[in-house]
Amino acid sequence: MAAHGARNRGGGRPTLEEVAARAGVGRGTVSRVINGSPRVSDATRAAVEAAVAELGYVPNTAARALAANRTDAIALVVPEPETRFFAEPYFSDMLRGVGAQLAETEMQLLLIFAGNDRERQRLAQYLAAHRVDGVLLVSVHADDPLPDLLSQLEIPAVISGRRSARETLPSVDSDNFAGAYAAVEHLLGRGRRVIATIAGRLDVYGAQRRVDGYRAALEAAGREVDERLVVPGDFTEEGGRRAMTELLERSPELDAVFAGSDVMAAGARQVLRERGRRIPEDVALVGYDDSAIARHMDPPLTSVRQPIEEMGRAMIDLLLAEIADRRPAASRTLDGRQLVLPNELVERASS
Repeated sequence: MAAHGARNRGGGRPTLEEVAARAGVGRGTVSRVINGSPRVSDATRAAVEAAVAELGYVPNTAARALAANRTDAIALVVPEPETRFFAEPYFSDMLRGVGAQLAETEMQLLLIFAGNDRERQRLAQYLAAHRVDGVLLVSVHADDPLPDLLSQLEIPAVISGRRSARETLPSVDSDNFAGAYAAVEHLLGRGRRVIATIAGRLDVYGAQRRVDGYRAALEAAGREVDERLVVPGDFTEEGGRRAMTELLERSPELDAVFAGSDVMAAGARQVLRERGRRIPEDVALVGYDDSAIARHMDPPLTSVRQPIEEMGRAMIDLLLAEIADRRPAASRTLDGRQLVLPNELVERASS
């Protein structure tokens, strides 16, 4: 019962000093044991751990973080409207991977949307106050000012999907070029003659690379690339509908479509059905992401599987390494800090 009395002495939670008095050691020794320092004898460590258990002492992580100039928080920043975040499986899969990897640490995760100028301004002020130890950036467009702001503020950051071939930040991406190449190669192997593509937003480097893979696969098969068959969408279902409508007007004879996301493929499928085109008999359809949408579509959608959860986990590992590395960013190379993970074509009935 003595421990219970000590815990409530003064009415508050037990202090480091009370643990030190109970263990018969100095305050600094308790601090070293709690922080896992090897410079403590086994007997002393056992005495401190017993005192911690008896008193129910909980280390004040906020105070420890402050002393180390740390916040123990990282931000997942999405430069998109909230509606898109909740409509696209890509984001929820990414969040799942990030959350799972972060659960093994003491870090807190903040989800921040920056889909308009006002939100971006508020975020800039928040970051300038150094309220987080690091930032994960997903779905970044080529002209987004956020990555440069993070560099200026010297806040560790990892980007999901590079902005260009000359990306200056640590990044995790999947092989968009190879994924698209495999999708079009698959359609060619099925004997399709007129293959169109619904691209994502072309100010997103990953979407550009998918179009590059589409072109390269056609050229490798000795086919001429008809630019009228390349129509950008915006990664939304409505964007897929609009693009599919335009493609059918431009080229009614098309017999295959490669969509840059499963969500856009779902929009394309609606239009094809409305126009009386059977899938896959009249038009074969391939998507990208291999989300739940692909599995539940009728017919089930052939899709390029991105390892999105694995990408989220890899981003956390990379960011924690960035936070731990105290050297100035300018003195470090990007070797080993720009990861490209492989994709996989998952064949289903739509093609």
